[in-house]
Amino acid sequence: MSTSLHQQQDLRQQQRLKPMQVQFVKMLEMTGPEIEGEVSRALEDMPALEVVETPRSADDADTFNETSEQVQLADYGHDDEIPSYMLEARNRSVNDTYYTPVAVNDDLTLGEELLRQLNEMSLTPRQLSIANYIIGNLDSNGYLKRSPEAIADDITFSESVETDPAEVRQVLDIIRTLDPAGVGAADLRDCLLLQLNRRKPSVEVITAREILTHYFDLFSKKHFDRLADMLGIDNERLNDAIELISHLNPKPGNQLNDSAIEYTGRQIIPELQVDIDNDNTLTVSLLNNIPELAVSQSFSLDSSLADSLTPRERAETATFIRTRRDEAQAFIKTLQMRQSTLLNVMTAIASLQRDFFLTGDETQLKPMILKDVAALTGYDLSVISRATASKYVMAPSGIYPLKFFFNERPIANDDITSHQIMNALKGVIANENKRSPLSDDTIASMLSEQGFNIARRTVAKYRERLGIPVARLRKTIQSTQ
Repeated sequence: MSTSLHQQQDLRQQQRLKPMQVQFVKMLEMTGPEIEGEVSRALEDMPALEVVETPRSADDADTFNETSEQVQLADYGHDDEIPSYMLEARNRSVNDTYYTPVAVNDDLTLGEELLRQLNEMSLTPRQLSIANYIIGNLDSNGYLKRSPEAIADDITFSESVETDPAEVRQVLDIIRTLDPAGVGAADLRDCLLLQLNRRKPSVEVITAREILTHYFDLFSKKHFDRLADMLGIDNERLNDAIELISHLNPKPGNQLNDSAIEYTGRQIIPELQVDIDNDNTLTVSLLNNIPELAVSQSFSLDSSLADSLTPRERAETATFIRTRRDEAQAFIKTLQMRQSTLLNVMTAIASLQRDFFLTGDETQLKPMILKDVAALTGYDLSVISRATASKYVMAPSGIYPLKFFFNERPIANDDITSHQIMNALKGVIANENKRSPLSDDTIASMLSEQGFNIARRTVAKYRERLGIPVARLRKTIQSTQ
């Protein structure tokens, strides 16, 4: 078998991003708190990067430096009028340790709260070890989705504690008696029943327990007429029981903060602001706390190197200075590009949605897509998409995500926006008969009478976007008078 070598010419088109472009894309996707953290890390990691110190003005020369104690002492006209306790230094020796009170976050996680309650019980160390493992398997809602058999196997192999499913169930039953009520449930029905079992017996509680135990499927599908017939009760009694169930907590684990990180992640921090001047001029500004950065003077190319260094050491030092200087300059330039991009994109959005910012009326929103912003800014669609992702703007009428201002045209060659259709859709559903909710076809016909000629599938799309369930799940019962 003979072998041979041959050459083949292939033509390909590839796009390679420069390191600065990659860094710019990464920064553009960051939110305000994330970019502030990135700047702080850069100041620690890049020796050539520094914050530009703002020179003090003449007005700052007479800065108020008095302490709160000195301010209080100044309220007295003469030293003899000052109470003795105000002249004493905390009534302690100078060698004593003084702890200044600080504000701390004493919120417990779900696991910590459950373990705190367990430690107040008379449990053996073995039971506490099993309970700790069970609590570690609870999800964020407080549910236990794993079987006692699987947990027993894991404890045996990972914790080296010989146990069986019966012992795990015994400890699990203890956990299911803890607060918040419903924790440790296997599913939604089990969670609701755990909460009902703690209620004092009454007609509503007994009926609600019967519904969840034997007719949960009918209840979840809101077949109230069939449910009343199966239970042999009237609508008023059924309505009282369903009202009781609706006030139970389907996610007991959410009553406690899972962690401070998750709490911080849920905070909405606007990064942009739109102000209205007296002549109705819109002004866009950035709200992030990013200091002005510059390259340190010690990393300037003009800085002289020590004469005691050898030529090789001078060359290595010069290379080090040049590399660190270029690194800092690239970071500053990329950060400036990000800030200017956000400002330009937000300015374009404010220009296109001027009527909304002046009035705060959602019906004044105009159809706007990424191409409209690209036409004003000259940016690529991917740049605009990244610049508006997870960003918020503070307007006179409230705080809005930037994605809120984008509206497609549901109807070609028409200035009706999706927000207008959704507002009309909410109005129709709000005024419907809850005992006989409207179907999507009926809603489409009613919207057509209002001038919104849209199809049934468009109604379904916007209804789902608003979080409104289908007609069957919007059905309620009316008590008989």
